[in-house]
Amino acid sequence: MRMLPLLQIAEWVDGALIQGVPSATVSHVSTDSRKVGAGDLFVALKGERLDAHKFLGDVAAAGAGAMLVSALPAETESYRGGIIRVKDTLKALQALAYRHRRASGDLFVVGVTGSNGKTSTKDFLAAVLARGGQVNATAGNFNNHIGLPLTILAGNEGDDYGVWEMGMNHAGEIGVLADIGCPDAAVITHIGTAHIEHLGSRDAIALEKGSLAEAVPAGGFCAMPAGDDYYDFVRERVRCGMIPVGIGRGDVRAEGLVPDGDGRMRFELVSDFAPAVTVTLPVRGEHMVMNALLAAAVGLRRGIDPAAIAAALGSVRLTHGRLEEKVIRDISFLDDSYNANPDSMHAALRTLRGAGVAGRRVAVLGFMGELGGHEEAEHLRLGERVAEQGIDILVTVGERAARINERAAGLAENRNFPTHEEAGAWLREVLAAGDLVLVKGSRSAGMERVIAAFA
Repeated sequence: MRMLPLLQIAEWVDGALIQGVPSATVSHVSTDSRKVGAGDLFVALKGERLDAHKFLGDVAAAGAGAMLVSALPAETESYRGGIIRVKDTLKALQALAYRHRRASGDLFVVGVTGSNGKTSTKDFLAAVLARGGQVNATAGNFNNHIGLPLTILAGNEGDDYGVWEMGMNHAGEIGVLADIGCPDAAVITHIGTAHIEHLGSRDAIALEKGSLAEAVPAGGFCAMPAGDDYYDFVRERVRCGMIPVGIGRGDVRAEGLVPDGDGRMRFELVSDFAPAVTVTLPVRGEHMVMNALLAAAVGLRRGIDPAAIAAALGSVRLTHGRLEEKVIRDISFLDDSYNANPDSMHAALRTLRGAGVAGRRVAVLGFMGELGGHEEAEHLRLGERVAEQGIDILVTVGERAARINERAAGLAENRNFPTHEEAGAWLREVLAAGDLVLVKGSRSAGMERVIAAFA
C-alpha cells in the first residue's frame, strides 16, 4: 500500500481519528493479530465466531502504528498509536480498498472468476503480464469480500497490473467485488456447477459470474472459452469486447496440441493479434491449456510480445495443489487436492486418462462440497466417469465420497476408507513404480492428508 496519512484513511472510510497524529502514515494493512508488524494499520474485524477487538492488547504490544476499530476495549487504554473509529470495520476495509484502487492511476486490473481454474489462470496471467510490467496478484485464496480488499491494499505504487481473483458462493457477491476492484478486463474460466447448492441452477451461476464482465467498461474486454455453454449468454450482456479462446477455435487458440513424454503440453499459440509461437506448458491437461490461452489472450491484447508470452507460460509455477507433480517413494502423484467440483473432477480424470504411464492409473478422491441436493447424483455420476476413463484403481475417503465407488464398475480395485491415514497406508502396500496417482477432493475433504500419510 502507498504511504497513507491517518487523516486521509479516516476520511476515506468515513471514520473518526480519535487518537494519533493526523499526518502519521502507514503502508501496510493487517487483519491477523498474530502477524501484525510494527507500524501496521490493524483492522479489527468482527465475525460470527471471532471478534478481533479481543486481541487489541496483543496488537498494541506488537507495535501497530494504528488501529481501525468499532469499539475500544480496556486493553487499548495505554496504547499511544493512531485509532480510527468506524461503525463497521469490514465496510471500512472495503471502502479503504475501493478508494485505494481508484487512486492507483494507470493500474490495469484483470478480474478473474469462474467455476474452476481461477487460481491456475491467475498464475498464468501473473506470469504473462510480468513480462509487461510489475504485477500485484491474488495470493492464496484471498478472493472474497475480505481477501480482495487485502490484495488491493497489498499492492505497491509502482504496480502496472492487478490480477485479482473474484470468488463467490452466494448471489450478489461478484458484483460487490467488481465494484471494489473496478476491473479494466475480465477473464471467465468456465461456468459450471460449483456452488450450485446456494445458487440453485447453472443459469443463476452464469448471471453471477457474468456480472464481472458486465462491470468492465466499453473500452475493456473479457476473455472466455469459446466453447463454454454460456459464452453467448455473457456476450449479450456486456459493454466490453469479447475474446473467445479455445483448442482449435476462437480468436486466440491452441493448434496442433500434443502431450510430450514428460507430461507437458505443447501447442502453437495462434491468434488474430500476433504471429504464432510454440508454447510448451510444464503441466498436464487440456483444461490447463485453456487456462493458459485465457492468460495469453490478455497478454496479446495488452501488446506483450508472443515470444515473451510463450516463455512466461513455459516457466510458470502454479499455486500448490493444482495438478502439482510429486514423486514420493518412487511413485508419481498428481496433487490436485486444493479443491474440487464436478467439472474440475472430470477434467482431472481426463488428464489422468491421457497421461502416458508405465504402470497403473490410480484415482484417490474425496467428496465434493457445496452441491446441496445435487450431491448424491453428482457423486454417482463421478463414479461412472471413473469407470469410463479406464482408471485401474479407485480409492475414496469418507462416507460422503463412498457414493463414487457405487457406480465405478469394472475396476481392478475399488475401495473406500474411513480415514486419510488408512487410505495412505493401503496405498503404500499396493502401489508400485510406474503408477500414476491423482489425488483430488474439495478443500474441506483435506485430501493432501492421504499424500502425507503415504509419505
